Amino acid sequence: MSTEAEPARGTHFVQSLERGLTVIRAFSAERPSMTLSDVARATDLTRAAARRFLLTLTDLGYVRTDGRLFSLTPRVLELGYAYVCSAGLPDVAQPHLEDLSARVRESASVSVLDGDEIVYVARVATLRIMTVAITVGTRFPAAATSMGRVLLAGFDDEALDTFLTGTELPKLTRHTITDPAELRAEVVRVRHLGYAVVDQELEEGLRALAAPVRDTCGRVVAAVNVSAHAARSSLEDVRERLLPALLETAALIEADLASVARRDAER
Repeated sequence: MSTEAEPARGTHFVQSLERGLTVIRAFSAERPSMTLSDVARATDLTRAAARRFLLTLTDLGYVRTDGRLFSLTPRVLELGYAYVCSAGLPDVAQPHLEDLSARVRESASVSVLDGDEIVYVARVATLRIMTVAITVGTRFPAAATSMGRVLLAGFDDEALDTFLTGTELPKLTRHTITDPAELRAEVVRVRHLGYAVVDQELEEGLRALAAPVRDTCGRVVAAVNVSAHAARSSLEDVRERLLPALLETAALIEADLASVARRDAER
């Protein structure tokens, strides 16, 4: 049992919300899938109560079931991404993006995942190399972007398969991967490498390199990238010139996010 004192609960306290969150937190890397009985035991709820919460979470899209086993869906990550943004990710990332952009003389960005799209939350642009102007709030299909693939690489295999099954893969350029099996293999490759390179799949002439930003528990919560024009940056150049600076920037952002989390915890 925890020795920490529980916070005082006022008349505003909604116990059903607490129990719903307890059900979500019951799932973990060690328990990615559970039966109804497993969830009831893990949460100290009755089977009837656990069933109501699980079915409600299923209706809301946060849980899926095959009729026997229950597991979380990627939609749960939206809760974490909302926290990361509200905890100051754009403010933390911006100065690091400015340093990165100045060092490599290329545009740099940070994004999070929202459904099947990435959303830019911080950006430093140099020369415009896309036909579409990219600003904070811009969205692109996650499957065709370097940052999207880094974020998808943070999914476990089951969540990744669910994403690929339910997401359209439009052919944006002649280079775009549109076959789910091929994309899955590429995302698994990104997971092992620790970074993603996308060569002209989002737009002709655009090469992009991305790395994950992790929270203190090691979960991928955001992605940072640099992008360059294919005419002046070969794939070899992208890896040799840009990758070391990009990985260093991702580590610095992670360190600052951890510092913010520690300060918030101490308040």
